Amino acid sequence: MYAATPDKPWTVPALLDAKRAGRKLTMLTCYDAGFARTLEAGGVDLILVGDSLGMVVQGHDSTLPVTVEAIAYHVQCVARGARRPLLIADMPFGADATPERALEASIRFLQAGAAMVKLEGAGFKLDVIRFLVEREIPVCAHLGLTPQSVLRLGGFKVQGREAAAGARLREDARAVQAAGASLLVLECVPSALAAEISAELEIPTVGIGAGPGCDGQVLVLHDLLGLASGHRRPRFVKDFLAEGGSVQGAVQAFCEAVRSGAFPDAAHSYE
Repeated sequence: MYAATPDKPWTVPALLDAKRAGRKLTMLTCYDAGFARTLEAGGVDLILVGDSLGMVVQGHDSTLPVTVEAIAYHVQCVARGARRPLLIADMPFGADATPERALEASIRFLQAGAAMVKLEGAGFKLDVIRFLVEREIPVCAHLGLTPQSVLRLGGFKVQGREAAAGARLREDARAVQAAGASLLVLECVPSALAAEISAELEIPTVGIGAGPGCDGQVLVLHDLLGLASGHRRPRFVKDFLAEGGSVQGAVQAFCEAVRSGAFPDAAHSYE
């Protein structure tokens, strides 16, 4: 049921089918048509045009300077290069400050070729998620380390280690699902907590620095290829190019490792 083919692209309902079947999802970031073709050929299920482009493409110190215009442009580029993977557009900082602003940005992203939008956090974002879903816009939520909150958090740090913080994260995960999110990214969350959240939810979870218990894994493409970003390499990053031998080989190695359960291991997770 969940398997997509070159003639049958991934859909939002297929993500839930994959979770029910125990089939791990693979996601990578991408910002142009050439790499999009390579990711598709390598077997990636989901492509995220992430606001990470602010750091790995534009050279900023954070994701905060990324604009709606930049995301829309890169979504158009990626959509021209890949058809089978589900294409997700990141909601840049401030674009989801109100439901109306989020709707305006989401319409631009879907018209550019995205099939889903991703936004960070819970709290007032729950109203935003509900507002978008009621207007037929699929939403991927994002909890744990939310890079757009880097100023408030004081840096890029693991989230949910203390009991109260862990309980709040579990509550937020249930809340974004209830608001209508179809997918949830968990970033920099202790492995045991991420596994518990993944088991509790009906919707799939995709981890990045959240251990092997999630329903899928995502990495920034530049990290997967071992490219220097000018920033400290997080613990959860693995250079798959070293073992893949080529860019497409690295993508294939990542997909195979995720689906077999070999990645992430303890060395690429947080306790």
